[in-house]
Amino acid sequence: MATAREIKRRIRSIKNIAKVTGALEAVAASKVRRAQSQAMASREYTAAAVDILRELSRFRTEGITHPLLDERIAVDNILVILITSDRGLAGPYNANMIRRVLRFERNQSANVSYIAVGKKGRDALLRRGATIVAEFTDIPDKLSITDITAINRAGVDEFLSGTVDEVYVAYTDFINTLRQNPVVQRLLPLLPEERHTDQKPDRYTPEPTGPHPVFEFEPGIDAILDEILPRFNEVLLFQDLLEALASEHSARMVAMRSATENANILVDDLTLSYNKARQLAITSEMLDIVGGAEALG
Repeated sequence: MATAREIKRRIRSIKNIAKVTGALEAVAASKVRRAQSQAMASREYTAAAVDILRELSRFRTEGITHPLLDERIAVDNILVILITSDRGLAGPYNANMIRRVLRFERNQSANVSYIAVGKKGRDALLRRGATIVAEFTDIPDKLSITDITAINRAGVDEFLSGTVDEVYVAYTDFINTLRQNPVVQRLLPLLPEERHTDQKPDRYTPEPTGPHPVFEFEPGIDAILDEILPRFNEVLLFQDLLEALASEHSARMVAMRSATENANILVDDLTLSYNKARQLAITSEMLDIVGGAEALG
Protein backbone atom coordinates (compact mmCIF):
# COMPACT_ATOMS: atom_id res chain seq x y z
CA MET A 1 0.00 0.00 0.00
CA ALA A 2 1.26 3.50 -0.86
CA THR A 3 2.37 5.69 2.01
CA ALA A 4 0.42 8.79 3.04
CA ARG A 5 3.15 11.00 1.59
CA GLU A 6 2.99 9.29 -1.81
CA ILE A 7 -0.80 9.52 -1.88
CA LYS A 8 -0.66 13.21 -0.94
CA ARG A 9 1.78 13.82 -3.79
CA ARG A 10 -0.57 12.09 -6.23
CA ILE A 11 -3.52 14.14 -5.00
CA ARG A 12 -1.58 17.36 -5.54
CA SER A 13 -0.57 16.27 -9.03
CA ILE A 14 -4.12 15.31 -10.05
CA LYS A 15 -5.51 18.57 -8.69
CA ASN A 16 -3.06 20.46 -10.89
CA ILE A 17 -4.19 18.42 -13.90
CA ALA A 18 -7.82 19.17 -13.04
CA LYS A 19 -7.02 22.89 -13.02
CA VAL A 20 -5.51 22.60 -16.51
CA THR A 21 -8.40 20.60 -17.95
CA GLY A 22 -10.88 22.98 -16.32
CA ALA A 23 -9.15 25.94 -17.94
CA LEU A 24 -9.12 24.18 -21.32
CA GLU A 25 -12.82 23.45 -20.94
CA ALA A 26 -13.53 27.13 -20.28
CA VAL A 27 -11.51 28.18 -23.33
CA ALA A 28 -13.25 25.59 -25.52
CA ALA A 29 -16.66 26.70 -24.22
CA SER A 30 -15.96 30.29 -25.24
CA LYS A 31 -14.86 29.16 -28.70
CA VAL A 32 -17.67 26.69 -29.23
CA ARG A 33 -20.38 29.31 -28.82
CA ARG A 34 -18.86 31.45 -31.56
CA ALA A 35 -18.16 28.47 -33.84
CA GLN A 36 -21.68 27.08 -33.46
CA SER A 37 -23.22 30.48 -34.06
CA GLN A 38 -21.17 30.99 -37.21
CA ALA A 39 -21.96 27.51 -38.56
CA MET A 40 -25.69 27.90 -37.90
CA ALA A 41 -25.85 31.41 -39.34
CA SER A 42 -24.22 30.41 -42.64
CA ARG A 43 -26.38 27.33 -43.25
CA GLU A 44 -29.25 29.36 -44.66
CA TYR A 45 -26.92 31.17 -47.05
CA THR A 46 -25.38 27.86 -48.15
CA ALA A 47 -28.84 26.37 -48.68
CA ALA A 48 -29.77 29.30 -50.91
CA ALA A 49 -26.55 28.84 -52.89
CA VAL A 50 -27.37 25.16 -53.36
CA ASP A 51 -30.84 26.06 -54.66
CA ILE A 52 -29.32 28.42 -57.24
CA LEU A 53 -26.70 25.84 -58.14
CA ARG A 54 -29.42 23.26 -58.65
CA GLU A 55 -31.18 25.53 -61.16
CA LEU A 56 -27.93 26.25 -62.99
CA SER A 57 -26.97 22.59 -63.18
CA ARG A 58 -30.32 21.87 -64.82
CA PHE A 59 -29.00 23.53 -67.96
CA ARG A 60 -26.68 20.57 -68.52
CA THR A 61 -29.64 18.83 -70.14
CA GLU A 62 -29.90 21.74 -72.57
CA GLY A 63 -26.35 21.40 -73.84
CA ILE A 64 -24.93 24.14 -71.61
CA THR A 65 -22.07 22.88 -69.49
CA HIS A 66 -19.11 23.94 -67.41
CA PRO A 67 -15.91 22.11 -66.37
CA LEU A 68 -16.93 22.19 -62.69
CA LEU A 69 -20.22 20.46 -63.51
CA ASP A 70 -18.87 17.79 -65.85
CA GLU A 71 -18.83 14.23 -64.55
CA ARG A 72 -15.95 12.09 -65.78
CA ILE A 73 -16.83 8.83 -67.52
CA ALA A 74 -14.04 6.91 -65.80
CA VAL A 75 -12.95 7.76 -62.26
CA ASP A 76 -9.32 6.70 -61.89
CA ASN A 77 -8.08 9.28 -59.39
CA ILE A 78 -9.82 10.80 -56.38
CA LEU A 79 -8.73 13.73 -54.24
CA VAL A 80 -9.95 14.00 -50.64
CA ILE A 81 -9.76 17.23 -48.65
CA LEU A 82 -9.35 15.85 -45.11
CA ILE A 83 -10.28 18.31 -42.36
CA THR A 84 -8.98 17.61 -38.85
CA SER A 85 -7.64 19.78 -36.03
CA ASP A 86 -4.16 21.11 -35.40
CA ARG A 87 -4.29 20.20 -31.70
CA GLY A 88 -5.36 17.19 -29.72
CA LEU A 89 -7.29 16.91 -26.43
CA ALA A 90 -10.52 16.75 -28.41
CA GLY A 91 -11.66 13.27 -27.44
CA PRO A 92 -12.35 10.95 -30.40
CA TYR A 93 -12.84 13.86 -32.85
CA ASN A 94 -9.71 13.30 -34.96
CA ALA A 95 -9.60 9.51 -34.59
CA ASN A 96 -13.19 9.14 -35.81
CA MET A 97 -12.57 11.37 -38.83
CA ILE A 98 -9.36 9.58 -39.81
CA ARG A 99 -11.02 6.18 -39.37
CA ARG A 100 -13.94 7.30 -41.56
CA VAL A 101 -11.76 8.56 -44.41
CA LEU A 102 -9.59 5.43 -44.37
CA ARG A 103 -12.71 3.31 -44.63
CA PHE A 104 -13.77 5.44 -47.61
CA GLU A 105 -10.36 4.89 -49.22
CA ARG A 106 -10.56 1.11 -48.80
CA ASN A 107 -13.91 1.09 -50.61
CA GLN A 108 -12.54 2.89 -53.67
CA SER A 109 -11.06 1.19 -56.73
CA ALA A 110 -9.46 4.48 -57.83
CA ASN A 111 -6.21 5.99 -56.57
CA VAL A 112 -6.80 8.33 -53.61
CA SER A 113 -4.66 11.38 -52.82
CA TYR A 114 -5.20 13.99 -50.11
CA ILE A 115 -5.18 17.65 -49.23
CA ALA A 116 -4.57 17.69 -45.48
CA VAL A 117 -6.21 20.49 -43.50
CA GLY A 118 -4.96 20.21 -39.93
CA LYS A 119 -1.85 18.66 -38.40
CA LYS A 120 -3.56 15.60 -36.92
CA GLY A 121 -4.85 14.36 -40.25
CA ARG A 122 -1.58 15.18 -41.98
CA ASP A 123 0.46 13.22 -39.45
CA ALA A 124 -1.87 10.22 -39.68
CA LEU A 125 -1.63 10.20 -43.48
CA LEU A 126 2.16 10.51 -43.40
CA ARG A 127 2.39 7.52 -41.08
CA ARG A 128 0.41 5.47 -43.59
CA GLY A 129 2.46 6.67 -46.56
CA ALA A 130 -0.53 8.29 -48.26
CA THR A 131 -0.09 10.76 -51.13
CA ILE A 132 -0.49 14.34 -49.88
CA VAL A 133 -0.58 16.95 -52.65
CA ALA A 134 -0.97 19.93 -50.28
CA GLU A 135 -1.28 20.66 -46.58
CA PHE A 136 -2.77 23.55 -44.65
CA THR A 137 -2.31 24.10 -40.92
CA ASP A 138 -3.00 26.79 -38.33
CA ILE A 139 -6.53 27.43 -39.56
CA PRO A 140 -7.91 30.32 -37.45
CA ASP A 141 -10.82 29.76 -35.09
CA LYS A 142 -12.58 32.85 -36.43
CA LEU A 143 -12.83 31.65 -40.00
CA SER A 144 -13.40 33.91 -43.00
CA ILE A 145 -13.88 33.04 -46.66
CA THR A 146 -10.37 34.29 -47.47
CA ASP A 147 -8.88 31.70 -45.12
CA ILE A 148 -10.07 28.83 -47.30
CA THR A 149 -9.37 30.36 -50.74
CA ALA A 150 -6.04 28.57 -51.11
CA ILE A 151 -7.54 25.24 -50.02
CA ASN A 152 -10.35 25.56 -52.53
CA ARG A 153 -7.97 26.66 -55.29
CA ALA A 154 -5.77 23.62 -54.73
CA GLY A 155 -8.73 21.24 -55.12
CA VAL A 156 -10.18 23.05 -58.14
CA ASP A 157 -6.81 23.14 -59.92
CA GLU A 158 -6.33 19.40 -59.44
CA PHE A 159 -9.80 18.76 -60.87
CA LEU A 160 -9.63 21.15 -63.83
CA SER A 161 -6.18 19.96 -64.84
CA GLY A 162 -7.50 16.41 -65.10
CA THR A 163 -5.12 15.12 -62.46
CA VAL A 164 -8.10 13.86 -60.46
CA ASP A 165 -11.59 12.94 -61.62
CA GLU A 166 -13.47 13.64 -58.40
CA VAL A 167 -12.87 15.77 -55.31
CA TYR A 168 -14.34 14.87 -51.94
CA VAL A 169 -14.30 16.70 -48.64
CA ALA A 170 -14.03 14.74 -45.40
CA TYR A 171 -15.22 16.73 -42.41
CA THR A 172 -17.11 16.30 -39.15
CA ASP A 173 -20.74 17.34 -39.45
CA PHE A 174 -21.97 19.26 -36.42
CA ILE A 175 -25.25 17.91 -35.03
CA ASN A 176 -25.18 19.26 -31.48
CA THR A 177 -22.72 19.70 -28.64
CA LEU A 178 -22.70 16.00 -27.81
CA ARG A 179 -22.99 14.58 -31.31
CA GLN A 180 -20.74 15.11 -34.33
CA ASN A 181 -20.70 12.78 -37.33
CA PRO A 182 -17.69 12.31 -39.65
CA VAL A 183 -18.79 12.31 -43.30
CA VAL A 184 -17.15 12.15 -46.72
CA GLN A 185 -19.04 14.15 -49.33
CA ARG A 186 -18.40 14.83 -52.99
CA LEU A 187 -17.40 18.40 -53.78
CA LEU A 188 -16.45 18.23 -57.47
CA PRO A 189 -18.04 17.89 -59.90
CA LEU A 190 -20.67 20.18 -58.40
CA LEU A 191 -23.81 18.11 -57.92
CA PRO A 192 -26.29 19.95 -55.70
CA GLU A 193 -28.51 16.92 -55.24
CA GLU A 194 -25.69 15.38 -53.18
CA ARG A 195 -25.24 18.34 -50.85
CA HIS A 196 -26.76 16.75 -47.79
CA THR A 197 -25.73 14.09 -45.32
CA ASP A 198 -27.39 10.88 -44.27
CA GLN A 199 -27.72 12.28 -40.78
CA LYS A 200 -29.39 15.53 -41.85
CA PRO A 201 -31.10 15.08 -45.21
CA ASP A 202 -33.20 18.19 -44.67
CA ARG A 203 -30.28 20.59 -44.36
CA TYR A 204 -30.67 21.61 -47.97
CA THR A 205 -34.12 21.85 -49.45
CA PRO A 206 -35.13 19.00 -51.78
CA GLU A 207 -35.38 19.59 -55.47
CA PRO A 208 -38.74 21.22 -56.18
CA THR A 209 -41.34 19.47 -58.29
CA GLY A 210 -43.53 20.99 -60.97
CA PRO A 211 -42.62 23.52 -63.65
CA HIS A 212 -39.22 25.21 -63.48
CA PRO A 213 -38.87 28.98 -63.72
CA VAL A 214 -37.53 30.50 -66.91
CA PHE A 215 -34.28 32.47 -66.62
CA GLU A 216 -32.69 35.04 -68.88
CA PHE A 217 -28.96 35.49 -68.41
CA GLU A 218 -27.02 38.69 -69.00
CA PRO A 219 -24.35 38.93 -70.32
CA GLY A 220 -24.67 35.17 -70.98
CA ILE A 221 -24.85 31.77 -69.32
CA ASP A 222 -21.18 30.95 -69.96
CA ALA A 223 -19.92 34.19 -68.40
CA ILE A 224 -22.20 33.75 -65.40
CA LEU A 225 -21.16 30.14 -64.83
CA ASP A 226 -17.47 31.08 -65.07
CA GLU A 227 -18.01 33.71 -62.40
CA ILE A 228 -20.31 32.10 -59.87
CA LEU A 229 -19.58 28.37 -59.97
CA PRO A 230 -16.10 28.74 -58.41
CA ARG A 231 -17.67 30.97 -55.76
CA PHE A 232 -20.37 28.39 -55.02
CA ASN A 233 -17.71 25.73 -54.66
CA GLU A 234 -15.89 27.99 -52.20
CA VAL A 235 -19.09 28.57 -50.21
CA LEU A 236 -19.72 24.84 -49.87
CA LEU A 237 -16.17 24.17 -48.66
CA PHE A 238 -16.42 27.13 -46.29
CA GLN A 239 -19.58 25.68 -44.73
CA ASP A 240 -17.90 22.30 -44.29
CA LEU A 241 -14.99 23.92 -42.49
CA LEU A 242 -17.38 25.82 -40.22
CA GLU A 243 -19.12 22.55 -39.35
CA ALA A 244 -15.74 20.97 -38.60
CA LEU A 245 -14.67 23.84 -36.34
CA ALA A 246 -17.92 23.74 -34.39
CA SER A 247 -17.52 19.98 -34.00
CA GLU A 248 -13.89 20.27 -32.89
CA HIS A 249 -14.54 22.83 -30.17
CA SER A 250 -17.61 20.94 -28.96
CA ALA A 251 -15.67 17.68 -28.78
CA ARG A 252 -12.81 19.38 -26.92
CA MET A 253 -15.15 21.03 -24.42
CA VAL A 254 -16.90 17.73 -23.66
CA ALA A 255 -13.59 15.85 -23.41
CA MET A 256 -12.09 18.40 -21.01
CA ARG A 257 -15.24 18.44 -18.90
CA SER A 258 -15.13 14.66 -18.65
CA ALA A 259 -11.42 14.75 -17.78
CA THR A 260 -12.03 17.32 -15.03
CA GLU A 261 -14.89 15.29 -13.56
CA ASN A 262 -12.81 12.10 -13.62
CA ALA A 263 -9.91 13.91 -11.97
CA ASN A 264 -12.18 15.14 -9.19
CA ILE A 265 -13.53 11.63 -8.65
CA LEU A 266 -9.99 10.28 -8.49
CA VAL A 267 -9.02 12.98 -5.97
CA ASP A 268 -11.96 11.94 -3.76
CA ASP A 269 -10.90 8.29 -3.93
CA LEU A 270 -7.27 9.14 -3.17
CA THR A 271 -8.32 11.41 -0.30
CA LEU A 272 -10.17 8.47 1.25
CA SER A 273 -7.07 6.30 0.78
CA TYR A 274 -4.92 9.06 2.28
CA ASN A 275 -7.13 9.27 5.38
CA LYS A 276 -6.99 5.50 5.76
CA ALA A 277 -3.21 5.53 5.44
CA ARG A 278 -2.93 8.32 8.04
CA GLN A 279 -5.26 6.45 10.39
CA LEU A 280 -3.21 3.30 9.96
CA ALA A 281 0.00 5.19 10.65
CA ILE A 282 -1.44 6.85 13.77
CA THR A 283 -2.77 3.51 15.03
CA SER A 284 0.62 1.90 14.48
CA GLU A 285 2.36 4.70 16.40
CA MET A 286 -0.09 4.40 19.29
CA LEU A 287 0.45 0.63 19.44
CA ASP A 288 4.19 1.20 19.49
CA ILE A 289 3.85 3.69 22.36
CA VAL A 290 1.59 1.34 24.31
CA GLY A 291 3.90 -1.55 23.67
CA GLY A 292 6.91 0.48 24.81
CA ALA A 293 5.13 1.61 27.97
CA GLU A 294 4.21 -1.97 28.84
CA ALA A 295 7.75 -3.08 28.25
CA LEU A 296 9.07 -0.39 30.61
CA GLY A 297 6.47 -1.22 33.25
